[in-house]
Amino acid sequence: MRSFIGIDLGSTTTKAVVMDESGGVLGRGITNSRSNYDTASRVAKHEAMIDARFTLFRRALGAPQTAAAGPDGFLGELERAFRLEQFLEQLGDLERTCIAGVSGGRYADRERALTEALERIFRQLAAEAPALFAPGAKRKSDFFRDIAGSRFMAVAEPVGRESGLGYDTLLNVYDRAIIAVENRPPADAISEKVMRALDRVLAARAFDGSRAAEIGRAVRGALDLTLEETYVVGTGYGRVTLPFSKEHIRSEILCHGLGAHMMYPATRTVLDIGGQDTKAIQVDPQGIVENFQMNDRCAAGCGRYLGYIADEMNIGLHELGPMAMKATRSVRINSTCTVFAGAELRDRLALGEKREDIMAGLHRAIILRAMSILSRSGGVRDQFTFTGGVAKNEAAVRELKKLINENYGERTININPDSIYTGALGAAAFARRGAET
Repeated sequence: MRSFIGIDLGSTTTKAVVMDESGGVLGRGITNSRSNYDTASRVAKHEAMIDARFTLFRRALGAPQTAAAGPDGFLGELERAFRLEQFLEQLGDLERTCIAGVSGGRYADRERALTEALERIFRQLAAEAPALFAPGAKRKSDFFRDIAGSRFMAVAEPVGRESGLGYDTLLNVYDRAIIAVENRPPADAISEKVMRALDRVLAARAFDGSRAAEIGRAVRGALDLTLEETYVVGTGYGRVTLPFSKEHIRSEILCHGLGAHMMYPATRTVLDIGGQDTKAIQVDPQGIVENFQMNDRCAAGCGRYLGYIADEMNIGLHELGPMAMKATRSVRINSTCTVFAGAELRDRLALGEKREDIMAGLHRAIILRAMSILSRSGGVRDQFTFTGGVAKNEAAVRELKKLINENYGERTININPDSIYTGALGAAAFARRGAET
């Protein structure tokens, strides 16, 4: 089966989309961007291929003879079991890397004590892991580094205190090891992990022998189907680092314009607020770019700015929007410059302003800056599509809708749950076209 892959190397996350021959999306994958963009692209593509396999499972289990197995519930359980297998594999790699890191060298005098402490920590992390992937479990992130890091820090603190080694020592060992593990491309043994996960789910569900065999055949059949990487196109902030020829590289502007058109064919204006830049794009009825504007020189008012604010306030990035939604007024913010953001934030707090009101003002300042870029590109035409990570921020969306209505009147505003993949989707479409020429 031929597939076409688009990879969007952003400054904070790298995304990949796998497309089939009919132009449908088979799979999506995302990972933290790293200084090693080659590894990030491989991880994102690997994740997209995993997602594509689950799409094929869904198709196989949706056949009439297996519909009674409950494809949605069963597949959800199968994917959670697969993610648990994947997590435990990476956790084992992290444990081995941590222990190897304390052998000799600076830790020679404490090697045995550190090894025992690390083994104790990782035993507890492995024991906790199934609960992280249980039905309804809430995780602040799906990235291994975030999940493993938060739990390691929570468990290491009492272990470090009780062992006399100290929390900082254990954290230093972890920090050195996670970089190596994170930059190690994943093993491609998807089939083996799927089959282990399938055995786990079938045993838990206690299907009768014929039903279990029927489901097993459907999953194995989908696994046996070869997914050929027919054509790959790269785009995004780090696209120049990809080991691709120029025929396999497309600009972010072209990919976001085409990707938004594929999501919403009536789109005429696209706004993308990413980690490092803001793009305002005007497209024609075929998704071809007619005009565009970008922010100049720095990441003011972009995702990195919001990340810096979250760090200053010692909260998660995902908490900024909900906090701003609780505001009773909007504090005027004079600058969206990341360099001066911390100073202005502290000044406002010192003046007695409420955190939620400051957050509302920050979101309004970001969207006002985006509106200026939109104006220079040709304004907001109907339909309007908002993409990028900031499109998931409810406070930013609220301000955007308000300002568009005030300045341009009624407009259809599209925000797709998968909008962060817009650039990768456009790149996959270019890959499909490239294979046809």
